[in-house]
Amino acid sequence: MLFLLIIPSFMLFGIEGYTRFNDSAGKVAVVNGKPITQAEWDNAHRLESDRLRATNPTLDVALLDSPSLKRATLERLVRERVLAAAAADEHLMATDARLAADLERDPTISGLRRADGTLDMDRYRQLLAAQGLTPEGFEANVRHEISSRQVLEGVINTSFASQAQVDVGMNAFLERREASIARFAPAEFAARINPTDADLQAFYQANLGRYQAPEAATVEYLLLDLDSVKKSVNVSEQDLRTYYDQNAATLGTPEQRRASHILIAAPKDAPAADREKAKAAATALLAQLRQAPATFADVARKSSQDDVSAPSGGDLGSFQRAKGVDPVISQAAFALAKVGDLSDVVESPFGYHIVQVTGIQPAAVPPFEQVRAKLEDQFRTQAAQKQFSDMAEEFRNGVYEQSDSLKPMADKLKLTVHRVENVTRSPAQGATGPLANPKFLSALFAPDSVSKHRNTEATDLGGNQLASGRIVSHSPAHARPLAEVKNEVRAAFIQQRGAEMARQQGQDRLKAWTAQPASATGLGAPLTLSREEAQGQPAALVEAVLRADPTKLPAFVGVDLGGDGYAIARVDKVLPRAEQTPDLVKQIRARYEQLWGVAEARSYYDMLKARYKAEILVPNALPTTTAAAQPAAGAASR
Repeated sequence: MLFLLIIPSFMLFGIEGYTRFNDSAGKVAVVNGKPITQAEWDNAHRLESDRLRATNPTLDVALLDSPSLKRATLERLVRERVLAAAAADEHLMATDARLAADLERDPTISGLRRADGTLDMDRYRQLLAAQGLTPEGFEANVRHEISSRQVLEGVINTSFASQAQVDVGMNAFLERREASIARFAPAEFAARINPTDADLQAFYQANLGRYQAPEAATVEYLLLDLDSVKKSVNVSEQDLRTYYDQNAATLGTPEQRRASHILIAAPKDAPAADREKAKAAATALLAQLRQAPATFADVARKSSQDDVSAPSGGDLGSFQRAKGVDPVISQAAFALAKVGDLSDVVESPFGYHIVQVTGIQPAAVPPFEQVRAKLEDQFRTQAAQKQFSDMAEEFRNGVYEQSDSLKPMADKLKLTVHRVENVTRSPAQGATGPLANPKFLSALFAPDSVSKHRNTEATDLGGNQLASGRIVSHSPAHARPLAEVKNEVRAAFIQQRGAEMARQQGQDRLKAWTAQPASATGLGAPLTLSREEAQGQPAALVEAVLRADPTKLPAFVGVDLGGDGYAIARVDKVLPRAEQTPDLVKQIRARYEQLWGVAEARSYYDMLKARYKAEILVPNALPTTTAAAQPAAGAASR
């Protein structure tokens, strides 16, 4: 049937028609006549989501799929294509020197340099390979980014604003005004509002979005970690006894010895005759000491050529075997049987030594019963580390092959099936283990897992931890019943109706006071307001005060504060901007020039978008700017 349907279609339309159809269907934007496809958009957003998750592990996973973030990714793609087209047309390129300088500023890459300043290429390749990149591909991307940046850098870095422009703009921005304010708060009208059940039902239906119960699920999960593997390790008494015997030396305090030495110096690169002479001197001293071992300290002070130990009679202090002293001396000291014994003449790179043991502290090994618990934990840990990789492979295969239940794998590996209710897509506050891991939750709420209640694939949580889970029951996001939220609905209704009454009274007062200024009563004490010092007043009110016509003062302005009610301000006079120090004036000018450069770059980018016919073809799901907010945005850009 498919053959009969498809072949005539190719005969009528041809392969090229199908190609054009597929390109058109997957096209989300166009720049310079070249499409950006849905697949490119999805891939770019996936990479951006991965980057955000890596830098902020606690980020709400649902936020990454929000329309605003997806739209931002698409706009960034369009911007990159526009700037790349402009860079190509303007023949902007990144030289090797510019590339090297840019990479040098990257702290991650600069941290790979050796002590001599050269780059450790092996670590550099490993770093890039972990991100699926090669050095050639990565450096090509960086060159591309540098070329694109140059398009706007030329505008930003050459922007200039005269002092007159700075004064006009900043004087207006930093201007202060004196105003008296009257507030009409919703709470003042709450006592007059007594909603009926019908009122609450209508309000509830009109605002169902406020009373949504989030998506939640009852889940089961298995966690395979080192602790769970340790629990499955069988330990017999004989195993522990054998382990104790093999590790007795590490369980207590190792043997320590105190020794003194006499050195007759003869560096290893000294002539053979000199070394023989030094050896003969050491042999003569040893013969003398064997006759009177108790005189060792006196002989060392007189004859030893070790300037450090000779003043203290050759004393080297206490040390463990092969630790703290030259290995030759350590070996000689531990070869002696008892305190006071003398070694033969021993040779080292420094010359010839005579060693005397002056103290022995035997090794102290605790009895088996005293360290049994510690031994068992060590034994289990070592055995678990050997078993974990094999069990991890079995875990991965098992939860996939028996995807309708976790119990078979739990029984096989002696793991516990954990059951938790009200699990959401984002980690709950205070969550631990797999349910605190966004990657695991993302797999748990994948469409296949939600609809078919299948086990997730084993998720690597790091630190020798693997987890798999399944959804037992799923509750999609839904409106909570009115009976459950009636108190919330009532409070919100009273708040909204109070705000409406406050707004109406405020508008009536504004109209009356504007007609008869002398009738204005209830205004607060005069305040000095500016954009830098709002005196605790709402930003919209401060903006309205500063926008009042300065040629018609005193003047009344009213501002709808939404849920906070209404406010009226009587603007009495304009005050000049406060005096500023020379340093502050300099900072203000630098800030103005920076903003001016950004504005010019934005304007230049808009021109490039028009030149290269950049167009986003998918509708914008974000709310549009309201008409009331547009004048403020225009003023800010000016």
